[in-house]
Amino acid sequence: MSENLNVASNLSVASLRADVWSTTRYLPLSLLSFNAGLLFSARTIFALVTARWLNIGTELGVLAGFTFAAGLAAIAMLGAFGVRHHAGYTPWTSRPLRWVILYLTFSGCSLFWTASVSVTSSALYWFSLVGDVSIVILLVRGDGSEQVVDSLLKGYIAGSCALAAIAWMMPTAADLRLGDIDYFNTNQIGNLCALSLLMYSFLVTRGHVVWHIVQWFLGVTLLRSLSKATLAAFIMCLLYRFIRDASIPRRKKWRLASLTVVLTLSFWTLLSAYYDVYTTAGNQAETLTGRTAIWAWTLDAALKKPWLGNGFDAMWKVAPPFGGEQFEARHAENELLQQFFAYGLCGVVLMIGIYGSLYRRIRALPLDAERIALTSFLIYVAIRGLAEAEPFDLLLPLWLVTALALILQQSGRRQATAPSKPSAPASVNAVAGVLKGST
Repeated sequence: MSENLNVASNLSVASLRADVWSTTRYLPLSLLSFNAGLLFSARTIFALVTARWLNIGTELGVLAGFTFAAGLAAIAMLGAFGVRHHAGYTPWTSRPLRWVILYLTFSGCSLFWTASVSVTSSALYWFSLVGDVSIVILLVRGDGSEQVVDSLLKGYIAGSCALAAIAWMMPTAADLRLGDIDYFNTNQIGNLCALSLLMYSFLVTRGHVVWHIVQWFLGVTLLRSLSKATLAAFIMCLLYRFIRDASIPRRKKWRLASLTVVLTLSFWTLLSAYYDVYTTAGNQAETLTGRTAIWAWTLDAALKKPWLGNGFDAMWKVAPPFGGEQFEARHAENELLQQFFAYGLCGVVLMIGIYGSLYRRIRALPLDAERIALTSFLIYVAIRGLAEAEPFDLLLPLWLVTALALILQQSGRRQATAPSKPSAPASVNAVAGVLKGST
């Protein structure tokens, strides 16, 4: 009879685990959140569509992005305040989100002293950042962080796949890389693919369904983009996962490593040709030697205003053209230097506060695949930030920081309310009682 009790208990636990797995694996898709993620990815190409394809300038492309975001924010606001189930939800206890709000507040105040050539245009970009963060908060208030983050990341991945397909169909640039150097360059393509791959890994660790072909298509596109800093950062993330993630079988690690080598060898002719172009006829403003000139000018300008910086969007059309190609720098080509130039030491503290608080929250998780996948985001921006930056946002977008902070906040609440000693499920106790009575 004890054997029957053990079998019944195991069957009950197995069925309970299957139920839990099914609820986390097949979350209902939030269409509004999916569209928000799609917009965050797809708007990267809006300026290219209006400038190159429609030949009507970039202003309408930028305005289209603002309009879609404003519409999503309005719908999300109606949905958030129309649902009573999440009416008492308060995300403000999340420390990373507090740092994000402080960063947005300070960057908005910097519009009063910015060196931007058009304060009005710069203000529109700042409102766009605020709108992105607000959309995520409102969506979570309406549908909950689990469903929203799942749908949001899937929408971003879907948008990145569409843009990657477009990048393959576009004419190859003079330096053999994908993209348009002015409006949809190779660094943007590579970043979309790399971030989407990191999101894919995070969703997989949480048991969410994502098409397997997505990772291979985005991985091949990332390699074909030939974005050096992005590739280096992503490779470091892969190595970190391979070393730390014990949940990946050794056979699978060897298979992935072998496929990576085969993929690299298949692109060897292209890589060799690109190296020749890069070392002989490349745009020096985009090489390491060109970046040193941008770094030197940016550091010199930042040291003149070391406390509050030069303000939001203060580099475009203000910094002198660099190199013989008269390259106009959009940012400082280094994230730490970009924050120091834009917001002085205050900006450096704010950036460290955002990433540091997010890192501490991730460290509070149990050491498993999910924690490793989240840490990979920070490794990615730390490595890529050595040679890349964003003119308005952080390399880890503020909307994504907000989404990760809110899902981590939910995980923290679950840990706080979890019992110290796991008790047997009710179904197991019921079966045990029936069997005991029958004896």
